[in-house]
Amino acid sequence: MAFLCQRDSYAREFTTTVVSCRPAELQTEASGGKKEVLSGFQVVLEDTLLFPEGGGQPDDRGTINDISVLRVTRRGAQADHFTQTPLSPGSHVQVRVDWERRFDHMQQHSGQHLITAVADLLFGLKTTSCGIGRLRSVIELDSPSVTAEQVAAIEQSVNQKIRDRLPVRVRELSLDDPGVEQVRGRGLPDDHAGPIRVVTIEGVDSNMCCGTHVSNLSDLQGCGAEDHVEAVKKLQNTTKLLQKNNLNLLRDLAVHTAHSLRSSPAWGGVVTLHRKEGDSEFMNIIANEIGSESDTCRRQNTLLKENERLQDQATEPASQSDQHKDVVWRGRRGG
Repeated sequence: MAFLCQRDSYAREFTTTVVSCRPAELQTEASGGKKEVLSGFQVVLEDTLLFPEGGGQPDDRGTINDISVLRVTRRGAQADHFTQTPLSPGSHVQVRVDWERRFDHMQQHSGQHLITAVADLLFGLKTTSCGIGRLRSVIELDSPSVTAEQVAAIEQSVNQKIRDRLPVRVRELSLDDPGVEQVRGRGLPDDHAGPIRVVTIEGVDSNMCCGTHVSNLSDLQGCGAEDHVEAVKKLQNTTKLLQKNNLNLLRDLAVHTAHSLRSSPAWGGVVTLHRKEGDSEFMNIIANEIGSESDTCRRQNTLLKENERLQDQATEPASQSDQHKDVVWRGRRGG
């Protein structure tokens, strides 16, 4: 059986019953990229309005009796809702969805289906993977490159279909239905249970999908490739910056490693070092730094010995000629 969120993606709240509630933990990413483990509960409901993560679509957010739901995941035919407050099994609860997040996912997911279908119909470009993000969605096509003319043609066709207000319908097929063979899809998960859900854009595409979708393409408002081009440029610039920063850090690490090796009590002039991420430049920096330190040490030792020799000469008794020269010199200065 499909969840309510799949049967009616536009529903925003409803009442259901708690089936079970068990202690659980949730690993999240806190500020600074650090992992944080939250203690809470996995709540199972008779039905749910909150979509569990799957099919490239992130999970919904919402509340159960005004208690925040921090994660929704699918487990077979059930959905686990993570909360930090327990709920009593058998109790009736009110479920509300974060509509802004839900509708954004509906638009992006239906838009992905449309772009995927048009790219395939026009140029035979197959979608190999897709993902819905917080700021943008990503569609990977099975091609080493896509020309600007192809992008423009796909954009024009997609926007025309949006202007045509084509309906989007959802239907369920049994596993043995002959119609399953005519539906595009990437296979079913191993723990799939129940009928197969098919999303159809009228006259354009039919695809197996578990996600939430708009009921009409007019809800997509429009499609443009400019943001994609700009995103690629930003990604390329960010990659270059990260590579530069990584190289600088690796150089600093090499210098530090060389100094640590040279100042180690166990230093004997020969060292064995292995570092997985170290390349030839990393090792050359270490070798040069150690060599530079060795040269510096030799120069310092030479200067130290010369200084000691001069001090020894200064403490020896002066010869008569030296004394006479000194007197003469002093006399000249005084005269």
